[in-house]
Amino acid sequence: MPAYKAPLRDMRFLINEVLDFPGHYRKLSNGAEATPEMVDAILDGAAALCEEVLAPLNQSGDQEGCHFEKGTVTTPKGFKEAYRQFVDGGWQGVAFPVEYGGQGLPMSVNVFKSEMMGAANWAFAMYPGLTVGCLNTVLEYGTEAQKALYLPRLVSGEWTGTMCLTEPQCGTDLGQVKTRAEPQPDGTYALTGTKIFISAGEHDLAENIIHIVLARLPGAPAGTRGISLFIVPKFLLNADGSVGARNPVNCGAIEHKMGIHGNATAVLNFDGATGYMISEPNRGLEAMFTFMNTARIGTAIQGVVHAEQAFQGALPYAKERRSMRALSGKKEADQVADALIWHADVRRMLLTQKAVAEGGRAMIYAASIVADKMYAASLEKDAAKQAKFDNKLGFYTPIIKGFLTELGVESASLGMQVFGGHGYIAEHGMEQILRDARISTLYEGTTGIQALDLLGRKVLLSTKGRCVWDFTGIIVRFARTRAFAGGPVGKMARTLLRRSLQWNILTGRIMLRASKDRELVGSASFDYLMYSGYVMMAYFWALQAARAAEMLASGKGSESAEFYTAKIQTAEFYFERLLPRADAHRIGALSPTSSVMQMDKDHFVFQ
Repeated sequence: MPAYKAPLRDMRFLINEVLDFPGHYRKLSNGAEATPEMVDAILDGAAALCEEVLAPLNQSGDQEGCHFEKGTVTTPKGFKEAYRQFVDGGWQGVAFPVEYGGQGLPMSVNVFKSEMMGAANWAFAMYPGLTVGCLNTVLEYGTEAQKALYLPRLVSGEWTGTMCLTEPQCGTDLGQVKTRAEPQPDGTYALTGTKIFISAGEHDLAENIIHIVLARLPGAPAGTRGISLFIVPKFLLNADGSVGARNPVNCGAIEHKMGIHGNATAVLNFDGATGYMISEPNRGLEAMFTFMNTARIGTAIQGVVHAEQAFQGALPYAKERRSMRALSGKKEADQVADALIWHADVRRMLLTQKAVAEGGRAMIYAASIVADKMYAASLEKDAAKQAKFDNKLGFYTPIIKGFLTELGVESASLGMQVFGGHGYIAEHGMEQILRDARISTLYEGTTGIQALDLLGRKVLLSTKGRCVWDFTGIIVRFARTRAFAGGPVGKMARTLLRRSLQWNILTGRIMLRASKDRELVGSASFDYLMYSGYVMMAYFWALQAARAAEMLASGKGSESAEFYTAKIQTAEFYFERLLPRADAHRIGALSPTSSVMQMDKDHFVFQ
């Protein structure tokens, strides 16, 4: 398995030099403690945990997998001790309120930590990762009594959390949820039903698991308007808050999956399990979106971490493995053949991985700034400001989740390709990266669902195109100041100006056509999302290139000249080799709906 090394230099470049997180934190009501020294200490500590504890368990955890016997799940060897170190280090509470035992830092600090954990061992990272969404949901919608009861031990990591949405008959279409919640005389509810695909739904890492569950009250309206939300603990609590009797929510099986074998994906059976309503009756889906948005950002990180993993695995191999001679002549005359890295096509694959990992990291960090502002507004009880940043984050979320996970899978596949036949062999660990990455485009909403959310819900219905125009306005303001500059950055700026205009025109044309063709949103949405992703990433690559050029020109970056030069060169590769893919997606998005919809369903047959 490739050894993992936390990319701290690149992370600090984005945090301190490109996106100015120190300045951002100074403006937040909850950012005072997030000093550069504190953030550096967290980065170093998390890197040590990931490199020394989690990464060594990644391949062994995949090979062993989770064990299931009579409703009990045992995690792979080493996971329990690693989780104990995670809890003892206080890592779960980094971005949660001090009054519940956390460190009270902004959410983005947790993103930095989560990225490293995911790249080191995604299967392990999912156990505490799902808890973050549970915590956010209880924080936002729980009563004061519920917060006092559940948050301290969730924040400490003593307990973990899940979200229970999917059922055998429904995934994305939650209007089909059948799990029942019967009111009880004592004010609780008895939940009965089956939930499937519950990541970290059963395990031996924590004392208790707090399930956040969608269910229907008797007589509730049909569809999504009749769904309520409940807290259902694995173990009920005694009057003093200690763990008591087992709640009748049991694991019926764990799935046999393509990847992420170290994380248990459970079938949970609720047999009159005691639950406690959170939020208001029949408004559970609204509250659940707090959880879902958190989960989708977390899944977007998966696109970055698997690109990073694949790059870190493929690069050393490309430098060491020898095959043939470079087309331009011998590069290592004293060797039997030249290293793979001298071949242009191998460099294309490596640079694609590097561009995706570093460009995607910038996109997610920028989105985390918006999330910080949204959470700070909620602390300040400023509903208008909170809604403003929620809408901004809502524009980012489907793009980073859908686009980055698609490119993450591509990058993982390229990692195998660099290894040639050895990439298909388990001992090298490259095929595991692809297997682990593949789920990312499916869960928390498939790429198609993200695309429909972006184009149908965010662009057409909610904002009438305003969300796109606002973002292209940001791009234009940046590009205008550099459009007449020479060198690579000036060229990138001019390209961005053209792409911004093109993005606006594309959006306008789809809006006009969609008013007459209702199927257009479905037929155009995937291409529109991918186009949007390529242009958004181009902006963040130009930001990085511009900052790198400034540092080189000023002489302040002499000690990191190789780093800054590589930044500019990777940005050039992205603009010249990857951004042109956007043109095919633009053409696809504008193609007639008839090419997709004209075939009769009975003609979809095997001939």
